[in-house]
Amino acid sequence: MPEKNHWLKNLYPGYFAMTMATGIISVGLFLHGNILLSNSFMVVTLSTWLIWFFLYTWRLIKYPKTVWDNLIDPKTTFVFFTFVAATNLCGVLLHQRGYPSFAMLCWFVAFSYWAILMYLSFTALCFAHKEREVNIMHGGWLILIVGTQSLVLLGTKVAENFGEYAAYMMVEIHMLWALGIIFYAVLVTLFCYRIFFKTMTVEDCSPFMWVIMGAAAISANAGTRLLLTDPVIPMLAELHAVVQLMSIMLWTWATWWIPLLVIMGVWIHGYKKIPLTYNPMQWSIVFPLGMYAVATNNLALSSQFTPLLFLANSMLWVACAAWIILALAFIKAFFIDQFISVNNNLD
Repeated sequence: MPEKNHWLKNLYPGYFAMTMATGIISVGLFLHGNILLSNSFMVVTLSTWLIWFFLYTWRLIKYPKTVWDNLIDPKTTFVFFTFVAATNLCGVLLHQRGYPSFAMLCWFVAFSYWAILMYLSFTALCFAHKEREVNIMHGGWLILIVGTQSLVLLGTKVAENFGEYAAYMMVEIHMLWALGIIFYAVLVTLFCYRIFFKTMTVEDCSPFMWVIMGAAAISANAGTRLLLTDPVIPMLAELHAVVQLMSIMLWTWATWWIPLLVIMGVWIHGYKKIPLTYNPMQWSIVFPLGMYAVATNNLALSSQFTPLLFLANSMLWVACAAWIILALAFIKAFFIDQFISVNNNLD
């Protein structure tokens, strides 16, 4: 007899990517003055965060060994950083609406989880990586960078609330930004070696590949947020030129990836005729699109190059369209198909 809650045991561990995708679109809409629509996406963002937090807590209590196996598996360990990014995006939205205390709480929760998961995941990579080869790597590993840079995005918002300790906070988030770039340089080098010089199959071209672009976009966005935030102390102000250069380079790199990722999608679903069906990893496509739109918007503001605002607005609506399509596919797969399956079993 099948286990009653088998769906919970097998629940994809990275569903906080849905919250990330929804949250970044809400942020983008807010920046473009679509407050009503932004508020609607914010409600969905906070609601999904609560739902997934409840379900993953339930899963941890009921199936601790399964969760532990996911945590120490190099294929899935970095997916858990979606919680960090989702929590920070919730904090950004709450700060935008005038709740700095809740935003600070989100930052501390996300940072604590990030610090534990950071060393747990790399310890697992050192000692639980049985294959000992680069083929184990996929784009989902770069969710580590997304989680790290999300701490910078929220950190720039709440730093002023630290009063006399604001300088300490600004130094820390500059360090986190630099750490994220270092990890990105290491991981993207390995990833490019993996896809350009190793045998690739259709299964290797997963939606996670879009995280490569998303990680570069959020790193650029974090850099522009540092430029738009009071550095507090002279030492950080002197770094502005470096931050500006790195932000432009990262945004350019993210832009370069978009056509290649589209080509890969056409190759998979057009040339290889792989059916396009719902996959929870596809939320890792929507978030990079939304993050690219927000990063482009903030780069336009920090560099005072306003033509980029048109590109930012266009990409934001692309992200909205992708979110709507995927949300409908999620509802069908997670609710309608499940309901039909249960009814068939009862018959």
